[in-house]
Amino acid sequence: MIKKVSRNENRLKRHLRIRQTVSGTPEKPRLNVFRSNKQIYAQVIDDTTGRTLCSASSKDKELSLTNGSNIEAAAKVGTLVAQRAIQLKIEKVVFDRGGYLYHGRVKALAEAARAAGLKF
Repeated sequence: MIKKVSRNENRLKRHLRIRQTVSGTPEKPRLNVFRSNKQIYAQVIDDTTGRTLCSASSKDKELSLTNGSNIEAAAKVGTLVAQRAIQLKIEKVVFDRGGYLYHGRVKALAEAARAAGLKF
């Protein structure tokens, strides 16, 4: 009997492949995206020190979202993480899609972050 590999295992393999080339520095940190079935999260990470510089998620109180798993919520999270990064004087980042396809919620988050002033 053939065992089917789960989608999340395939995503984790893609994410490991991406992480071999994508790394955040203090000058150009990494914008990481994680999406679950109910929420979406984004954080700006400096990989040299292993610190999260700023983050945003669809669970944040200031967004007051009723549904955290749609494209509108992802766009608001992208705008919020970009605003928080710009407050820390971070303008350039490296985008890490976390093994997810650049489509739907991940694409909406990235485009909203670009529109809010981040460059990647």
